[in-house]
Amino acid sequence: MPLQFRYAPEIRSRFPQLRSRALLVDGVEAKANPNSEIARLTAIADDRLAAASEGEFPEIQAWRRTFATMGLKPTQYRCASEALLRRYRKEGALPALNPLISLCNAVSLAFAIPVAAFDTSKITGAMTVRLAHGDETYETFSGEIEHPEPGEIIFADESGRAHARRWTNRQSGWSAIRAETTQALIVTEALHDAADDDVAALMSSMSEVLVAIWPAAAVTGVELL
Repeated sequence: MPLQFRYAPEIRSRFPQLRSRALLVDGVEAKANPNSEIARLTAIADDRLAAASEGEFPEIQAWRRTFATMGLKPTQYRCASEALLRRYRKEGALPALNPLISLCNAVSLAFAIPVAAFDTSKITGAMTVRLAHGDETYETFSGEIEHPEPGEIIFADESGRAHARRWTNRQSGWSAIRAETTQALIVTEALHDAADDDVAALMSSMSEVLVAIWPAAAVTGVELL
């Protein structure tokens, strides 16, 4: 059965401006060299950051407003793309990680939109963006176990495992991309006025660079339910 990715009805109704896309990439490996593509993408981020700080980008402002409606302080809990842009602006580079993660980070920098990547071998059944019950299991990158707050927006699979907390704030170490990962689910989400066009452009760019770096990989769109 194909991997399913969906949104709970309350997420759709509460955030009608949400635009998202997902794709499945099969056949990646950790020995690839994405440096030329990363350089091209980070140059786009350089141009935008030379004109304004990330907090002024409409993509980031929309997520800040959304986090505020969830009762989260936007400067305490940042969406993943803002956190990346902020770090990149201060340090001038991002750490060299797994090639797929480095590529996703570079695409996120270029578009100022969160990009999440999950190892599909760690996902049980469908992945759903929904409100937490509070008994889900979330594993940090250091291996600690947490439980999301009831009502918090999470990415959850059918085993009750949370693969992301506070929506686009923090992914779980459980399903993080690792050296042995061969198949990944990639998800991008935006809420700003031009989100429809920008999310489509982001995923088109993502598909192109994935095939450029891993020519033998199969890249397919995932239907959002």
